[in-house]
Amino acid sequence: MGALPAEIGAGVTFRASVCLPVYPATEWGLSLIMRGASQIDLAADSDGENHNLHAAARETAGWLPGHYRYELRVSDGSDVITVEAGEVRIAPDLSAQGAGVDNRDHVRKVLDAIEAVIENRASIDQQSYQINNRSLQRTPLNELLKLRSRYRAELAAKNASRKRRGMGRTIKVRMP
Repeated sequence: MGALPAEIGAGVTFRASVCLPVYPATEWGLSLIMRGASQIDLAADSDGENHNLHAAARETAGWLPGHYRYELRVSDGSDVITVEAGEVRIAPDLSAQGAGVDNRDHVRKVLDAIEAVIENRASIDQQSYQINNRSLQRTPLNELLKLRSRYRAELAAKNASRKRRGMGRTIKVRMP
């Protein structure tokens, strides 16, 4: 079903329309429950057969960034049924961040770190060494190259999925 996007931005308006023919909004209420860095609960409004979730920007501004588990639940007053469950990321409010914030995602940070180590290898040829009672072992170069390839592929896939997001989607607009 995938009623929620993979990422919701804090500080911006959130809207999602959920169509559940088996649980129409005329007979069932829908709730979104998210748990993670904070506790977020939204009740949907009905729009004919559809359930509409809405949170104004001033409300989402208080949502703490991080990864959340969520459930979409319907209720008719006596029965409560989970119709969807998954994970969603609340992205930080970019307008609330100051200069100097590192907004790279995990994949980009790790890839940059791996590449920095590879670049510094040209001047360091010891695989391991020991000073007094302390020892240090370096990751072999061939393993670093494999890791770099894996993270490059993961980053390329992520970038490709971002580019495809708008393709093929139907956006319905009502004109007054």
